[in-house]
Parts: sequence; C-alpha cells; structure tokens
Amino acid sequence: MSYIFDAAAVREDLIKWIREWFEINGKDAKAVLGLSGGKDSTIAASLCKAALGADRVFGVLMPNGVQPDIEDSYELVESLGIPYAEINISDSYLGIEKQLGKAGITMTKQAQTNLPPRLRMSSLYAVSQSIGGRVANTCNLSETYVGWETRWGDQVGDFSPLGGLTVTEVIAIGRLCDDIPERLVVKAPSDGLTGRTDEDNLGTRYAYIDAVIRGCAEDVPQADLDRIAALTAGSEFKRQSISLPTFIPKL
Repeated sequence: MSYIFDAAAVREDLIKWIREWFEINGKDAKAVLGLSGGKDSTIAASLCKAALGADRVFGVLMPNGVQPDIEDSYELVESLGIPYAEINISDSYLGIEKQLGKAGITMTKQAQTNLPPRLRMSSLYAVSQSIGGRVANTCNLSETYVGWETRWGDQVGDFSPLGGLTVTEVIAIGRLCDDIPERLVVKAPSDGLTGRTDEDNLGTRYAYIDAVIRGCAEDVPQADLDRIAALTAGSEFKRQSISLPTFIPKL
C-alpha cells in the first residue's frame, strides 16, 4: 500500500491552524517552546514563527547542568531571530534528589530519566504564565505511538502542532523551512544521557514505526513489527486520560 504525503500543503495548513488556534485561545499570547536543539522543537518553532511572527515565539533552553549540544539551541534561536531564556534545571533536579535521599528513597534509573522532562515542563509553564504565553507540545505521532515520551513531562502542553505527524513527515516539513539549519532537521534524536540514539533505545527504526502507523508495513521485518507491537501495548496507559472509577454515577 502506498502513502503520499504533501509536505508543502500540510506545512501551510499547520501554519494556518496555529494562527487560528491562537486567535481563539490567546489572541495576543506568545508560543512558548522548550528548545532542545532536536528536530521536533526546531521545526515547531519555525512553524510558530511563520504563523505568529518572531516576536510572539519565545524559546526556553533548559539544560540539566552541562548539555553537550546546547550550541545547537543557540544556533536555532539566532537563526529564527526569536527571544529566549536559558533556565538550568540542575539545582531543581539535585534538590529533589537530595530530598528523596533524606527520605530514604533512592531514585531508580527510570525516575532519573523522567524527572528532567517533568522539571522542564514545570519551567515552561512558569515562563508561559509569566510572559503571557501558551506552551507548545513538540512531540510527534511516532513517539506517541510507542510511548517514547514522559508522562506529565514532554507529553503535555497547550497545543501540539506536530502531534499528528510521523517522524518521516516532520522531517519532510522541516526541509521546507528555510529559517532553520537543515542539520538540525535531520539530527538523530538521542536521550542526551548515554550517547545512544532513540532508535538504539527503542530497538527499532522510526521508519518502521511510521510505516506501521500509515499502513505501509509490508516490508518491515517481523522482528520489528513484534517490537513495535510490544512498545505500543506497553505504553497504552500514556495515551489515555487519567483513570476514573466507572461505578460513580455521572452528574
């Protein structure tokens, strides 16, 4: 089964959608984005700039201590010409770790991995509410499909311009954005902790995940199909709203 994606048309539709969303949900508000230097936040920022203008896009750089590739984020804000702030979350992270230690709790590896995205989202909302903004969720559909996002961290936001697009589609749109460095568009996403890429950690390729999502998986190896199915099943709770008891009568 073939699938044709018109990147140019979708890009224009997204710009229009962002503009219309802000007309309803924040007529004079700024789009506030956490800028990691990765493709998703890079492309989302470019789309917001096209929709709202550079003065209504605010970037937030949030290293946890030292971030080896933070120069990519600096290059991005310069290329876009948008205002920005750098908020290092290291003190907050270490403070929570210290307080947990005092309580006799040692953070697991998973807790250590997920705490920074949650601190970053708290920081984004603090910025947003202080400057009159709306927080952009910059996750893509491929990540959501296999649960490669932190619940109550990068998973949330006020609007999600890339949420319906696969990684392949996001890159295609990014190649049409002439105000961002192309190397950031094709930069391999990584966890920023171990030097491993997302695909290394996932155990499969985004191209295969995208093929499954779009119903074009005829050439995907069975081992990858099984891996994707396991990831999807194991992360189903992340795609659901908070659970409520069903036996309570509705008003």
